[in-house]
Amino acid sequence: MKKIIIGNWKLNLDHLQGIQLLQKINYSLPKDVEENIDIVLAPSHTSLRSLQTVISTDKLKIKLSSQDVSMYKEGAYTGEVSSTQLEKLDISYSIIGHSERRTLLNENDEIINQKLKRLLEQRITPIFCFGEPIENRENNTYLEFIQEQLNEGLKGIRKDNMNEIIFAYEPIWAIGTGQVATIENIIEVLDFTKNLISSKSFYNQEKSRFIYGGSVSPDNSEEILNLNIVDGALVGGASLDSDKFVKIVNSIKL
Repeated sequence: MKKIIIGNWKLNLDHLQGIQLLQKINYSLPKDVEENIDIVLAPSHTSLRSLQTVISTDKLKIKLSSQDVSMYKEGAYTGEVSSTQLEKLDISYSIIGHSERRTLLNENDEIINQKLKRLLEQRITPIFCFGEPIENRENNTYLEFIQEQLNEGLKGIRKDNMNEIIFAYEPIWAIGTGQVATIENIIEVLDFTKNLISSKSFYNQEKSRFIYGGSVSPDNSEEILNLNIVDGALVGGASLDSDKFVKIVNSIKL
């Protein structure tokens, strides 16, 4: 299975800055990167069209993800962006359930579940984020917390769609803090997650991908990304620096 590295640019860069960073990253990537690693960038919605045009015209080895999607198909929902609109832009992936949206914008598991369904309807690969806050980590209830996130977020998903989801473990306490989960933390949670998903009849080990996100940087990426249980990374701040992002990609031992 190919590894995947996703760069989440968050609320940074206009479309011109985004094109410049896209081109820098593409130029610096190994020529055969597509054969072994999927490279995905998630700019703001306002940059998706411009970056997709550059990717298509120059035939770049990078795919795009949206940072979010609406739970609604269409209608009077000012400011929302639908999965149908993303599909028309030929967007391959979309992040849902990111800890910042869960904590800052009060998105619950029911909302995330609806977003997941909208993406699968349009054959856009969901990057399903999950992870515990510090209080659950400290009182040793983090696995129960994660189990509820997964069970509620995946409720009603068709069996033949389950393997299209990328599961991204991002402990909330490690997002943008510089703190990184220990290798033992990562292995424990991803192993728990795989066992939970594999208990369902639709699980296919050859297709399902489980990645880590949480202050991933060139300093820790080699140790994290070369674990057998880790299929890739969701990279935040380091993805805004082409040198750092490419170093993370290159830290994967093929």
